[in-house]
Amino acid sequence: MSSPPPVDYRTDPSHYRHWKLGVEGALARLTLDVAEDAGIRPGYKLKLNSYDLGVDVELADALNRIRFEYPEVRSVIVTSGKDRVFCSGANIFMLGTSSHAWKVNFCKFTNETRNGIEDSSAHSGIKFVAAVNGACAGGGYELALACDEIVLVDDRSSSVSLPEVPLLGVLPGTGGLTRVTDKRKVRHDLADIFCTSVEGVRGQRAVEWRLVDAVAKPAQFAAVVHEHAARLAATSQRPAGAKGVLLNRLEREDSAGGLRYEHVAVVFDRDKRTATITVKAPTGTQPTELAAIEAAGASWWPLAMARQLDDAILGLRTNELELGTWVLKSEGDAAAVLAADAAMLAHRDHWFVRETIGMLRRTFARFDVSSRTLFALIEPGSCFAGLLAELAFAADRAYMLALPDAPERAPKLQLDEFNFGLLPLVDGQSRLARRFYAEAAPLDAARAAIGRALDADEAMRLGLVTAAPDDIDWDDEIRIALEERAAMSPDALTGLEANLRFGGKENMATRIFGRLTAWQNWIFIRPNATGNKGALKVYGSGEKAGFDFNRV
Repeated sequence: MSSPPPVDYRTDPSHYRHWKLGVEGALARLTLDVAEDAGIRPGYKLKLNSYDLGVDVELADALNRIRFEYPEVRSVIVTSGKDRVFCSGANIFMLGTSSHAWKVNFCKFTNETRNGIEDSSAHSGIKFVAAVNGACAGGGYELALACDEIVLVDDRSSSVSLPEVPLLGVLPGTGGLTRVTDKRKVRHDLADIFCTSVEGVRGQRAVEWRLVDAVAKPAQFAAVVHEHAARLAATSQRPAGAKGVLLNRLEREDSAGGLRYEHVAVVFDRDKRTATITVKAPTGTQPTELAAIEAAGASWWPLAMARQLDDAILGLRTNELELGTWVLKSEGDAAAVLAADAAMLAHRDHWFVRETIGMLRRTFARFDVSSRTLFALIEPGSCFAGLLAELAFAADRAYMLALPDAPERAPKLQLDEFNFGLLPLVDGQSRLARRFYAEAAPLDAARAAIGRALDADEAMRLGLVTAAPDDIDWDDEIRIALEERAAMSPDALTGLEANLRFGGKENMATRIFGRLTAWQNWIFIRPNATGNKGALKVYGSGEKAGFDFNRV
């Protein structure tokens, strides 16, 4: 049997099969109208506005179009194009026939997309209203939960529900349980009833339980939704007369040995089970004034590099499961990276620069939640400076070559303001704050090093790198580290890395990802869910699930 083609995350509205994007001034409308026969994999139909990865790839793209191509948009209405159904969630038959890795990667991407909705509300002034115009279940309600407000049609039949536990023997996979408590602040006992009931909650009770913000009769529904969207839009600072930036299709060369973009290269080593990701500094004259930055548009290095790196991360996560270690490198002129950072800092209040920083923030956060080992190698020719130094701080280990006898060739590490909170982890803290557990002394020492090119000895003294072998030991130390990592259990490493990367501070996003990694990952492989008689396997067959009633 031939393997399915790799997933390509590149798309645009002319290729959408499932979403319609409409813009009228400050208001955008995202309408979910899923094409039943257009699943990303064969073997199931996307009935009742259910979704698979392909549906969410389009949604993620549409969100980026709104961010960059429509700066005038201040609020977005998310609704359904089908009669009496908003969204029935992830397609059950897709889940039942998919591999464990596919299910988990699918859930992770949908989590990131919904977190991106909240990120744009918090940082960009793009507000979201879920116009729930029909039955709303599972992942459909999780999509609504990611919005700022939810309006439910009061037609005596439409309800919101999270039926995964009683119906499928699994958990809501896209943050539903966490958002019900942490975001909606639904009372614990009411949440228990809600999350163990198949039929859901409708009408005024949904408002009273805080599951939705408002209900409206069908005749008034559109007006009430528009009222909520207009009120939220009034709180936004997005510009009314700005010209958008067109997001051109990413150019990428695919080969058996890797992926190549203009600013990012990925090289596969299948024998060693590694992927080496090299991010390149800008070359040539770079814009510093706002007019020139706007004119550069999607070709402006920070945005172009972020989009290419984002595409590479997603492709590796989905299509290259056995490449368990990502080796992070950089290449080029560190001064050019720092100059690009300075331009962003100088114009950070401008909508386009703000959105570019947002794209960088979300892209780097994908590293943090990827189930891959991350090793950074700081070598001659590297440019781990400013925002690219975040590659080293995102890594599980960072190795820096020490060349005391050849200081002119020795690699350097350089910091700027981007390393102190502009590109935070999903828990909201900078990677340096995570590194030093927010302790003042090492953070102050690191901040005092801004403006200096740090060699390996000083980077070690400041605690910025893991090890600094000299040129005699470098090759052997790196080889041994990679070989040892490749020999360990990938499952154990996933749990180890997730625990160590998010020590200390937590927020709703880290709890969503942590609970997905720990609980859903485990439940997905338990026989009660995915065994021959598991609830997920027998769903829709008329056969009753066979549970092992031992509590584990």
